[in-house]
Amino acid sequence: MTVAIIAAAVMLTAAALLALTRMTLGPTTLDRIISLDVITAIGVGGIAIEAILNQHSSTIPILVVLALVGFIGSTTVARFAAGPRRDDD
Repeated sequence: MTVAIIAAAVMLTAAALLALTRMTLGPTTLDRIISLDVITAIGVGGIAIEAILNQHSSTIPILVVLALVGFIGSTTVARFAAGPRRDDD
């Protein structure tokens, strides 16, 4: 189990570094926003690994709230990026 936790932590760290690279080098604002969403998801994974490692479930509400904030942020940005809606009646 410890090997799996270490492997997951290493993969999350590598993903976070790649997302930070995309955030700094991204040519468009949407690239930067998507990488911020990926970093939020990586944060959820990191907190989950910490909860598994310490064998406690008190961080589950934090995971749920962080996932919801990431989802709402992503959908808000997607609606903003789509532009104004036309009502075709």
